[in-house]
Amino acid sequence: MSGNRFKKGTLAAIVGLGAAALLYSSTPEQESGRKVSVSIADDGTATVRHVSGPQYLRAYRDIAGVATACDGITKGVKMGQVYTEAQCNAKLERELVAHAEGVMRCSPTLATDAPDWRRFAAVDHGYQFGVAGWCGSTARRLIDQGKIAEGCADLLRWNKAGGRFSNGVQRRSYRRMEYCRTGLPGFPASTLQARLKPWL
Repeated sequence: MSGNRFKKGTLAAIVGLGAAALLYSSTPEQESGRKVSVSIADDGTATVRHVSGPQYLRAYRDIAGVATACDGITKGVKMGQVYTEAQCNAKLERELVAHAEGVMRCSPTLATDAPDWRRFAAVDHGYQFGVAGWCGSTARRLIDQGKIAEGCADLLRWNKAGGRFSNGVQRRSYRRMEYCRTGLPGFPASTLQARLKPWL
């Protein structure tokens, strides 16, 4: 990963340009159902613009009953709070950076030798289930041992929200698995969109 040309502290500097672009565009869609446009400058600075879909500018309770706002943000959110679009975008960036830093810290092989798709899958998992969820997972351990296919497949075990099975969470885990194993024999990047399609 060549992130040294990017400004320190940007998501691109932590996970690379490709993974950063994927995270900025897919996280809002997966967390809140909205589409955004993303542009990343030469120094790694990102600009996210809302295009369509719902914006959760007012705090609500998620499927697990946790106060949530914007794009799945829970940290510091209390019921009754209202945010602007700019505040939500700033929160999205802060949370993606924080989760990416934590995930990469406990995943040395991802930080040094992994395709963008695998780094995306790991940080996406960490964003949904917490950095501790990724760092303590069997998937992380297997991937760090070089057992990539097994580690990617293990992501499917994460299919619950609030302790109960969730079809939406399971489908996201299937998508995450497909990103994770892209580049392995039999899973070329050219087939990624077709492999994702059943789980969209």
